[in-house]
Amino acid sequence: MTPYEAFDRDAEVNGRTVLSVVEEGMGRFSDAYRERAIAALAEEGIRDPEPDEWYPQQAWLDAFETIAADLQPHVLDRLGEQLPDVADWPDESATVPDGLRAIDDAYRRNHRGGEIGKYRFDRVDDRIGEVTCHTPYPCPFDRGLIRGVAKEHAPVDSFVFIEETGSSCRREGGDECTYEVYW
Repeated sequence: MTPYEAFDRDAEVNGRTVLSVVEEGMGRFSDAYRERAIAALAEEGIRDPEPDEWYPQQAWLDAFETIAADLQPHVLDRLGEQLPDVADWPDESATVPDGLRAIDDAYRRNHRGGEIGKYRFDRVDDRIGEVTCHTPYPCPFDRGLIRGVAKEHAPVDSFVFIEETGSSCRREGGDECTYEVYW
């Protein structure tokens, strides 16, 4: 399995997510980054996205790949970290485990159509958890997403640390990536 390759040609992402990531997420970096993201979307046929419309996930992923190539992968890490602030996200999470479990719910709110993938959280210890990402999104984006969610819900005295621990990785052709999260 390769990052940036949708599992199903019928998979879609909602326009609210597209707009939030481009306008709010990329806009936090700079207007130039936001404009580059808009251009990458237009190159994939997504022009003037509407919040209540749905767009092919593959086109969205192709734009992500262009953004990573043009603006460096660390941008995707930071976008992932900001996602809980800009996407349709469950509000009921109060703890790190609750927040990390909510990633899959949020993912399903913002994607539809066929096989879209999933996120799975497993508690390992009192302040350690494991998140397995079986999605077509790139590793830096997922790592940033997990870190952002954990930091948002962690106690004030916590230092959030994420380590890739799985035996396979999507960037190396694996089906999923697994991260251990410490808080």
